[in-house]
Amino acid sequence: MTTTILIIGGVFAVLLLIVGIIVSISSERSLVEERLGQYTEDEIALQAAAADADSSALADWVNVRVEESSWGEGIARNLAQADLKLKPAEYVALMVILIVVFGGIAFVLGGQGVQRLISVGIGVIIALVIPRIYINRQKAQRLQKFNEQLPDMLNLMVNGLRAGFSTVQAMEAVSKELPPPISVEFRRLVQEMQIGIPMEQSLDNLYRRIPSEDLDLIIAAINVQREVGGNLAEILDTISYTIRERVRIKGEIRVLTSQVMYSGRFLSVLPFILGAILWFLNRPYMMMFFNPNTRLCGGILIALIFILISSGYFMMTRVANIEV
Repeated sequence: MTTTILIIGGVFAVLLLIVGIIVSISSERSLVEERLGQYTEDEIALQAAAADADSSALADWVNVRVEESSWGEGIARNLAQADLKLKPAEYVALMVILIVVFGGIAFVLGGQGVQRLISVGIGVIIALVIPRIYINRQKAQRLQKFNEQLPDMLNLMVNGLRAGFSTVQAMEAVSKELPPPISVEFRRLVQEMQIGIPMEQSLDNLYRRIPSEDLDLIIAAINVQREVGGNLAEILDTISYTIRERVRIKGEIRVLTSQVMYSGRFLSVLPFILGAILWFLNRPYMMMFFNPNTRLCGGILIALIFILISSGYFMMTRVANIEV
């Protein structure tokens, strides 16, 4: 028992060391980029140069191979939407580290034979789920904060356009006057246009990073105005009132339905958490699902559990998902 505790403690120490190294490297890199960004407008080129200087040829090759794949493109999009300063290859490497760590802990605590295989499977599933939950949470929080800042952004752009600013100058004012995350995204938007990327493509890149329905409405209005003409300030002023009301209504709905949403998530995850805890604390009790004499009944019960949990979570989310 003492040896097992020491092994687990050593694995956790290694995990904390790896996380600390990653955090320190990321913070140092972001600090250097922020300081150098004060002397150049081409932050994208700066990041590319820093990446070329810091990363090895092998890491660049792996990152290119990952980004070219369909699942690698999805990883890159999720990382961009969550505003995590990681390359797809770095994210995959982090997933591999987590799988090794949690799988190793489960292997040590997993018993013998089939029990050990099931324990390793539980550890691998935990390692795969934790990063996805974190990224989805970061995406949701960032998207919500961005949507709440859209009315202020539109008011600032409308005032700038009425004062004689061009569309790009009004966007640049947004990047300087408003707080993150909207200032960060509009700074990227302006920098892309400054290095020669067309406005339509830059706006599409912005929507790729921030998949907001309200932002899509604004981008459509800007693109239509550029093609057919018209008073962009008046159009954005009308959209501003619509979006402000939608943000207010969504906020009220979120307050009223948050309890249902969190209850549904907690009740859906609770059986799996309790099952994993019981598996490692009282394995003979959980093995009743997998014993040869009760395997058929156990398989039916496990399938029924998944069906009931999935249907319950689906129904609770549908009740709380109100379109505005």
